[in-house]
Amino acid sequence: MALSQYLREVRWSELPGWPDDAPAEAFEAFRRSAFHVLGKPYRSGALGVDFSAFSEAYEGARAAGSGTAAQPDARRFFERHFVPCKVVPDNGGKKGFVTGFYEPEAEASPVQTGRFQYPLLRRPSDLVDIDDTNRPAGMDPYLAFGRQTAGGIVEYFDRASIEQGALAGRNLEIAWLADPVDAFFIHVQGAARLAMSDGTSKRVTYAAKSGHRFSGPGRKLADLGEIPENAVTMQSIRTWFRDNPARISEILWQNRSFIFFRETPVEDTGLGPVAAAKVPLTPGRSIAVDRLLHTFGTPFFIDAPTLTAFDEKPFRRLMIAQDTGSAITGTARGDLFTGSGFAAGEVAGVIKHAADFYELVPKKLVAGSR
Repeated sequence: MALSQYLREVRWSELPGWPDDAPAEAFEAFRRSAFHVLGKPYRSGALGVDFSAFSEAYEGARAAGSGTAAQPDARRFFERHFVPCKVVPDNGGKKGFVTGFYEPEAEASPVQTGRFQYPLLRRPSDLVDIDDTNRPAGMDPYLAFGRQTAGGIVEYFDRASIEQGALAGRNLEIAWLADPVDAFFIHVQGAARLAMSDGTSKRVTYAAKSGHRFSGPGRKLADLGEIPENAVTMQSIRTWFRDNPARISEILWQNRSFIFFRETPVEDTGLGPVAAAKVPLTPGRSIAVDRLLHTFGTPFFIDAPTLTAFDEKPFRRLMIAQDTGSAITGTARGDLFTGSGFAAGEVAGVIKHAADFYELVPKKLVAGSR
């Protein structure tokens, strides 16, 4: 089978830092996907890396014991089952680009109080999925969700409408937060661990969204001249909101997209939430990719030598594709999962780096690899 024009076969020796990486945690992340697909296969991406070609590697991963002491030599495992391919950016650039995401932690209340005023909401009953089979004529083809009414499906309420009470009185509140900016960044990340005021804890993860396009506050603040474009980070955005509390709604309502959540258990405190690939994310080893182009479960070696926020060393690591995001589009675009909590957020908030992507393609898809 011919490789996509965006995948160029290379030798393992061409991966900068490959011999120095310790991919045991990446193997464990890959193994979690290997067990998940026994129940539901992943969809193959448009670049032609067919899901069925992973069968041999998945069987080998499942056969290994759990934990680094029981697993095979991780580097040799990936070298045995895969061929590295340099990913050519589809935007005309020479390099790909990585950002970071994390799972926030926040204090919350199960009920509204004087301090806790900003709710996280579960999916409303009138929010319906939209595709080509039920999309009303003239509706924006981008919209994947809409509102079911007696007269048919219409565009759903946007962020401003919801935060001004469009869904009030429907008992959708999962928890209440003390800070609207914390609530917004939980929307951006799509998940959170909540320390409840009654002494319990819970995790919320993405359930659905209003369907509107995402518009980040960093872009808006840069356009307004409030923050220099090259200084936009999660930290600088939070600082601006802290210094301009009266303008929070003005800026956040520019982003019409609104996220709805569901509660899930915290089964392993060392892992992140269950994401789009339906397995818990592994800090420093799970990556979000464009799911239309790439196949979940695919290993990617990322070379971002100017990124040192993880461990003060150039970032050269094997990652497993286990999530996606509306802003993650293109052949060489990725979002690195940094973990949970404040420290992980500090790392994620500063990741905006050029990177080379090397996709590990199952050998059976590469002519002459056997």
